[in-house]
Amino acid sequence: MRGMLGRKVGMTQYFTDDGRQVPVTILELPPNRVLQVKTQDRDGYDALQLGAFAKKEKRATRAELGHARGAGGPCRFVREVRLAEPGEYQAGQTVGVSELFEGVGKVIVTGVTKGRGFAGVMKRHGFSGYPATHGVKTHHRHPGSIGQCQDPGRVFKGKRMAGHMGAARRSQKGVRVEKILPDRHLMLVRGSVPGPNGGYVMVREDVGYVAPARA
Repeated sequence: MRGMLGRKVGMTQYFTDDGRQVPVTILELPPNRVLQVKTQDRDGYDALQLGAFAKKEKRATRAELGHARGAGGPCRFVREVRLAEPGEYQAGQTVGVSELFEGVGKVIVTGVTKGRGFAGVMKRHGFSGYPATHGVKTHHRHPGSIGQCQDPGRVFKGKRMAGHMGAARRSQKGVRVEKILPDRHLMLVRGSVPGPNGGYVMVREDVGYVAPARA
């Protein structure tokens, strides 16, 4: 499976050759550095440990400096990308967006969603809330009853309630690649992807995507 690390730049619109307007997200995918090559014989699986966006040595730990000493220095964003079969890669080698994603139609974009803090049930789960009239006072956005009678006499785990919302790792599958700009290390994908502008993302080839049947 091919994959790269980068960050989300933002959203804009892209006009195709036939004049259609398409909403796209701009992903910056700079040349990734191979920090470590993991093999089936030594590690039990085939993978590449990639790094993106160089990190100042004074801001890196001694463990990071030692690990990346033979690969060109530490990076701010490091992730592993599994490989279906071992390839001819070496530590310190760089991979670019054009050589990995040329001809790829669908990708999986993984990022950390925007943090929303402590949210109520209406924002977090889409509850309708209480009526605005007919004697309702100060309970317009409350969740309502959450318990049962004497049996079972408790609240089941997983009950939809208020709590921390967002700031979770999410993957968007089946994201269509509209255009690749190799000279600027950019990829334009159709629609939105998880995370805020400037957030780190991991882009992988979606080899198992099946288009849904249209009615």
